[in-house]
Amino acid sequence: MMETAGSGVGGVELAAVILTRNEAKHIGDCIATLGFADAVVVSDSYSDDGTVAVAQNAGAIVQQRDFDNFAGMRNAAMERVDADWIFFVDADERIPPELGEEARRVIRQGPEVGWWVPRLNYIAGRLVQHGGFYPDYQLRLLRRDRARYDPGRPVHEVVLLEGPSGQLKHEMIHYNYDDWGQFHAKQRRYARFEGRILQERGVKPWPHKFVRFPLQEFWRRYVTLQGYKDGWMGLKLAVLLGFYYGFMPHWYLVSET
Repeated sequence: MMETAGSGVGGVELAAVILTRNEAKHIGDCIATLGFADAVVVSDSYSDDGTVAVAQNAGAIVQQRDFDNFAGMRNAAMERVDADWIFFVDADERIPPELGEEARRVIRQGPEVGWWVPRLNYIAGRLVQHGGFYPDYQLRLLRRDRARYDPGRPVHEVVLLEGPSGQLKHEMIHYNYDDWGQFHAKQRRYARFEGRILQERGVKPWPHKFVRFPLQEFWRRYVTLQGYKDGWMGLKLAVLLGFYYGFMPHWYLVSET
């Protein structure tokens, strides 16, 4: 695995870290919202679309590392960025000023070692407020010496905290999928990751799972999490995520064995 040497960050209180792979479209606008941080670090997986140049021109420090999985990328960034606290931000997310101010305030209070951030999700240009998409809390503001990402969860990462957590009040904005083509491509990639995890755990692709799991996920999204309140958008997302979360991982489990 290749990495650039040195973090370029020296003993700051709060650093914002962005993982990237071909995010030239979003990275400049993202960095522009991170002025609350003492340093902005882009951990890039060898983009070839100009992401690095845009990030550097916007004032970010750029590290490069071969991509293994999301948990591995985040843990590597936490090891290399010399900051007391790290705020992980995705390139398609934006941090409003009031959230940045709140983040700076709470890290000086204690005893929390991690903070959950509520997130507003725009999918294909439309705000989605049900079906699990709001408040969509993300554990992103982390005290670096008290947090790690679970290596057993390489996708849809899970943070392991050594101490209590809290919830921030102000929301970050997530431009989640520019269009439906991007949505399908990303969901297929996530499903393939999940299929590999199931394979490594020795899970068997029993036939009933191809029916039961998609229906369970659809019901969870549309009924339990009230996706129906988003109208046709909520129905479409519940159907698609039932397919991608419930059916496709087991399909990849079969097709790649």
